[in-house]
Amino acid sequence: MTDAINRLSVFWHPAVLDHDTGSGVLEAAAMPDLGIYEPHPESAERVRNIKTVLENGPLSSRIDWHDGRLADRAELERFHAADYLDRLQALDATGARVTGTTVFGKGSWTPVLAAAGTTLAAMDHVRAGKGPAYSLVRPPGHHASRTTTDGYCFVNNIGVAVEAAIASGLKRVAVVDWDVHHGNGTQTGFYDRGDVLTISLHMDHGAWEGDAHPETGQPDEDGVGLGKGYNVNIPLPLGYGDATYRMAFSNVVLPRLTDYKPELIVIAAGQDGNQFDPNGRMCLTMAGYHWMASRLREAAQELCGGKLLTVQEGGYARTYTAYCTHAALCGLIGAEIGIDDPLAYLPDR
Repeated sequence: MTDAINRLSVFWHPAVLDHDTGSGVLEAAAMPDLGIYEPHPESAERVRNIKTVLENGPLSSRIDWHDGRLADRAELERFHAADYLDRLQALDATGARVTGTTVFGKGSWTPVLAAAGTTLAAMDHVRAGKGPAYSLVRPPGHHASRTTTDGYCFVNNIGVAVEAAIASGLKRVAVVDWDVHHGNGTQTGFYDRGDVLTISLHMDHGAWEGDAHPETGQPDEDGVGLGKGYNVNIPLPLGYGDATYRMAFSNVVLPRLTDYKPELIVIAAGQDGNQFDPNGRMCLTMAGYHWMASRLREAAQELCGGKLLTVQEGGYARTYTAYCTHAALCGLIGAEIGIDDPLAYLPDR
């Protein structure tokens, strides 16, 4: 196990590239008064860039690549309602704009299954004690609740994998979500349970899109019933960066993990808190992501025998997201970043 925790297993399935979200006014539909449109931010190019940085960068010699797989319906139904999945699968033949920002492309059901199944394969690897794993997937999942699509997310990849881990006999799983947006789907999915601790750090954006995302992400959303106290929200002021995230980790995230004593830690790794992201208003740098990942590596080693799964969520600045992801994954296995930050310039606060 000593050697395994110093290497990273990356799980990948090429079908995740086939989810086509089209173009428009950033994430919105095309408008007649513009002649040139932008690709939807949740595009294949963002994960292509992450993959090539991992293949070509200084971390490459410490990465073991593994094939992902497609999830089956029974695995999805551990987290999602069957009728919701029926409605989603029915969109495959034609595609649809499901919410104002969220596009299900024609033929996207297979990429959705690949994202969930690849995350399940990575979870199996971690549960077996084979070292840390990273699931490089899209579409992302942390906004999808058991019955709703939201924020580019259709199936909650982490929710499906956590349910599988619980079904295998684990009693306590912790999810730490550093995506710039509130992990509302994961929160809602486990809101009344104490066997999953959910922690979300996010810019203070509040609720959006009505019924699709009614959660506010405020600290008073802390669970109900058996889940009371097992959902932790850390909304952060817009425009802050590495130092603020370090403070939140040191004062809230790490002490809460220590108290909970999880048997496995899952990171919802959305690098859209970086200072160049079109969908975020925070100022994290490569160094900030490396620091957070390093602290979670240490926590996993101390609390749960190094069992640490990382799942790709957001991150839409196609170049800087790749570099920030590389930096985070270096932290997960105790490696130096090895690449000078090519872009960051805003002050650390």
